[in-house]
Amino acid sequence: MRVLEKAPAKINLSLDVLHKRPDGYHEVQMIMTTIDLADHLELTELEKDEIRIMSHNRFVPDDHRNLAYQAAKILKERCGIKKGVSISITKTIPVAAGLAGGSSDAAAALRGLNRLWNLGLSMNELAEIGAEIGSDVSFCVYGGTAIATGRGEKIQLISPPPHCWVILAKPTIGVSTAEIYRHLDLKNVKHPNVDAMVKALENKSYEDICDNLGNVLEDVTLSRYPEVAMLKEQMKRFGADAVLMSGSGPTVFGFVQYESKVSRIYNGLRGFCDQVFAVRMLGDCQDLD
Repeated sequence: MRVLEKAPAKINLSLDVLHKRPDGYHEVQMIMTTIDLADHLELTELEKDEIRIMSHNRFVPDDHRNLAYQAAKILKERCGIKKGVSISITKTIPVAAGLAGGSSDAAAALRGLNRLWNLGLSMNELAEIGAEIGSDVSFCVYGGTAIATGRGEKIQLISPPPHCWVILAKPTIGVSTAEIYRHLDLKNVKHPNVDAMVKALENKSYEDICDNLGNVLEDVTLSRYPEVAMLKEQMKRFGADAVLMSGSGPTVFGFVQYESKVSRIYNGLRGFCDQVFAVRMLGDCQDLD
């Protein structure tokens, strides 16, 4: 038996960091939404009690470092499963891009294994297990649009944004999330207006969503990686309606309301960056199907 699962990328419409917690994590308040840029997983049951990860992307680990592997391991231990599984991951989401590619793969593995092994776990139960793997996994279990608090594992689903085009560009660098958080000075940051973004989503106001995009980590990454700052400026120059960095970077995304603009921006960015994508907003958790 085999199961197929889609693992969509996420972008941050709003990312605020409130303070550092006693456990070493940061308390965050984020609004995340899914986009139609996705990895695809194929899960096949094995008689032999082992977990196999297969991917043609050389940057994707095939052992315990892989978050999909960790998802399978936790479910096997939690539910007493003695069979194995082969997980083939077809990567489309860039690696280490601030788009939760690894977390979404883990979430897709949880959903897929729940079906493959007939475990009968609810989405809430899968999200709780996902929180043990990584901060973004809980959100990725649900997909859609949500406010994430705590260290990112507390999820409240909210209204999705109106459909529009999303153009993404990732420079050929990696950014360490831990490094960006280390250099974040919470005494000297401009906090995004998360409440205003929630209201903009409720009102389905494209203009207000564009006006209230914000990421408290962006200035840290831009100051340390000029390639990211350059991409953001180029995307604005080519005519994107609003531009922001996702997560800790280095991917920059821009919103475009009208399809007539998409090709010009996409082709312009391809002159500066190899990894450029033009996709639609998903935003609604039902789109995972």
